[in-house]
Amino acid sequence: MKGAQAVVECLKEQGVDTIFGYPGGMILPLYDALYDEKNINQILVTHEQNAAHAADGYARATGKVGVCIATSGPGATNLVTGIATAFMDSIPVVAITGQVDTSSLGRDSFQETDILDITMPITKHNFKVKDIRNLVTTIRQAFEIATSGRRGPVLVDIPRDLFFAEVDYKIEASKEKSIGKPDADFLICVAEATDEIAKAERPVAIVGGGAISAGASKEIIDFIEKFDLPVVQTLMGLGAVPRSHQNNLGFAGMHGQKAANNAIAAADLVIAIGSRFGDRQTGNLSKYTKGRKFIHIDIDPAEIDKNIENSLGLAGDMKTILKLLMRHENLAKRNEWWRQIDSWLDEYDYDYQVSRLTVPWAMNQIAKKTAGKKFAFATDVGQHQMWAALHLKIEEPRTWLTSGGLGTMGFGLPAAMGAQIAYGKNRRVISISGDGGIKMTGNEFYTIARLNLPIISLIVNNTSLGMIRQLQKVMYKERYIACELDYSMDYVAYAQSFGIKATSVSTQEEFAQALAKAIEDTDHPRVIVLNVWRSFVEPMIKGGANINEFVDFK
Repeated sequence: MKGAQAVVECLKEQGVDTIFGYPGGMILPLYDALYDEKNINQILVTHEQNAAHAADGYARATGKVGVCIATSGPGATNLVTGIATAFMDSIPVVAITGQVDTSSLGRDSFQETDILDITMPITKHNFKVKDIRNLVTTIRQAFEIATSGRRGPVLVDIPRDLFFAEVDYKIEASKEKSIGKPDADFLICVAEATDEIAKAERPVAIVGGGAISAGASKEIIDFIEKFDLPVVQTLMGLGAVPRSHQNNLGFAGMHGQKAANNAIAAADLVIAIGSRFGDRQTGNLSKYTKGRKFIHIDIDPAEIDKNIENSLGLAGDMKTILKLLMRHENLAKRNEWWRQIDSWLDEYDYDYQVSRLTVPWAMNQIAKKTAGKKFAFATDVGQHQMWAALHLKIEEPRTWLTSGGLGTMGFGLPAAMGAQIAYGKNRRVISISGDGGIKMTGNEFYTIARLNLPIISLIVNNTSLGMIRQLQKVMYKERYIACELDYSMDYVAYAQSFGIKATSVSTQEEFAQALAKAIEDTDHPRVIVLNVWRSFVEPMIKGGANINEFVDFK
């Protein structure tokens, strides 16, 4: 068969049912091969960056590999931001790019770009196929690499002439992945870890995005319940433990809940489960590590001792490690520790009794109205992202989609689109963006309307780049520059231009009514524009301070 058809067969072999892309000359042979393919849904987006974000959102929602395709040159380079986003958050994505013919490589041909060198730092691996005999094995390798160990994006660059070349395609027998048995030294480390947990008077578990990737929520819940551990979650770990769980103190980090951050600051042992100890999580590292021990559980050995030195590292399959830890008995009693934590929870309980429309109040209303129902949440990046993390109640894994490591503005809407396509009618996505981010990728409302995806999109309109403005207040003496969006834009008319019903709200009553109507309308997309005062996300850790030293905005 032709190379293009072999690629399609490889995609089907890997269980791919959806791809996101945008055509161009060098990738057209692959699109042509998809013409009669009924088992793969090809989604035409409005920009290649959004194809990568949509594939990313699809992968986060399902745990499967997200696939995006683009042509050479600008098509490939437009994928870069989305690939980097997936890389920083360890999301399995395979990007397939067309390339100029092999005879034209290196001649500065029309739309020729060295996408391998461009994406080398932001992919787990990338390939340029130059020999048709390697095409099928390379596609298979790409999926294997994307899903093995610490997950991440892989790019395959294919010259156009290889799509037309004849290739010998044979169905590959499925392979079962086996997890090796732990050796004696590893079991000694597990025993040391359980001893530390038993001795600790004030232990805290931190759950990160690696827990979602590993599908280890049940094991983590069993673990924290057995050892009576308070648990906090990073931005990427929300949903790994239900927010309603009695041991869950909530979101921790730069803008985390005060009770969660206080627990970490007072802990004598921190058990990190699938967290890389990023700077937004720890604040000042020397203060973060002083006076406490660390146990670090992660799939990637490179993360052990990278940011937190001298931790007791357990690298490997998370489920296996947690089950090994669970073999040991818990004899510790921590009543005094829990009394202290409960006092913080009471002291810092958020007061939603305000008379005007605020984003925290709106997030709390969404949490109430969606409780017990099948919803997922996708956010863009900025103040609204932190408010959502603080005030929504994420109860299940793979229902919280946000850009953590790269902090990519514009991520939210196309990621919501990819997730909604993945969920189908089983779950509905609420997308939350700021007025800054929606200007970047709001063109994807076109695709959402064209496919009639029932996404509820909230646009937080505070006429500013809110997080930039917040940083300028805290760090630059309120010298506000390049952060205020005072030129009026009619977001309702913008959404309506795509054929989407939209409402602008400025009061609590208006928002409650608009949200109720949007939730009731299960068959169509909806947009709600929240017109709110410029304000600041609280809490916020002071620069260079400990994790429980907060900025006073008054």
